[in-house]
Amino acid sequence: MLFVLDVGNTNTVMGLLEDKEIIYQWRIKTDREKTEDEFAVLMTALFAQHELTFDCVDDIIISSVVPPIMYALEKLALKYFDKQAIVVGEAPIESYLNMKYPVPKEIGADRIVNAVGAIKTYGAPLIVIDFGTATTYCYIDETESYVGGAIIPGIKISMDALYNKAAKLPKVEIKHPENIIGQSTVEAMQSGLYFGYVGQVDEVVRRFKVESKSEPTVVATGGLADLVADESATIDVVDPVLTLKGLAEIYQSVKP
Repeated sequence: MLFVLDVGNTNTVMGLLEDKEIIYQWRIKTDREKTEDEFAVLMTALFAQHELTFDCVDDIIISSVVPPIMYALEKLALKYFDKQAIVVGEAPIESYLNMKYPVPKEIGADRIVNAVGAIKTYGAPLIVIDFGTATTYCYIDETESYVGGAIIPGIKISMDALYNKAAKLPKVEIKHPENIIGQSTVEAMQSGLYFGYVGQVDEVVRRFKVESKSEPTVVATGGLADLVADESATIDVVDPVLTLKGLAEIYQSVKP
């Protein structure tokens, strides 16, 4: 099986795939301080839930936006899996994704992987929105070329900023409020965060469409994609495993 890891600033998503089909998947907190041995202990427990051992892994591919964690993960692959991990970005990006972006090396690995997975699954043109620590928007044109996008503070970052910078405001749960007009401080914050963010998403997508003069499919992924899509007028599809699909496709393009 292929072991895929997508390391984000907040969470790391892992999966085991057989012939591009996702068999098992896990989500853990990203910990920059963990050693390869600590990762091995955690992964051993996760594998054991399904009566698996590391011997079932034929190859490993990793995408990461957290450089400090890569030493431990690459060492983990060698020490415990006896594999040289494939790392997204080491091979030229153009070998698996057409580029109209001036400096491809500037694009985060997560955005590249999402684009590859979305093109393979949904065709083009596309807008891919990833609701992570930051919310990223990527535009892929009708020639399946990566053109560019936008990066916006994530909804949780926005909530944390309110809590940290406004002394009297509490930390609140991010949820879909029943009403836009909140009748308490908590309700007002939840309303503003949620509906404000939905409005932001729809406006950014609208402007992408106007500027590109196209009607792309809008695909959302990431932890809060379902929540935002409940009210969004522009999100067409929510795909929670888009990144894992993209990693599998990239592996097929660059495997030794």
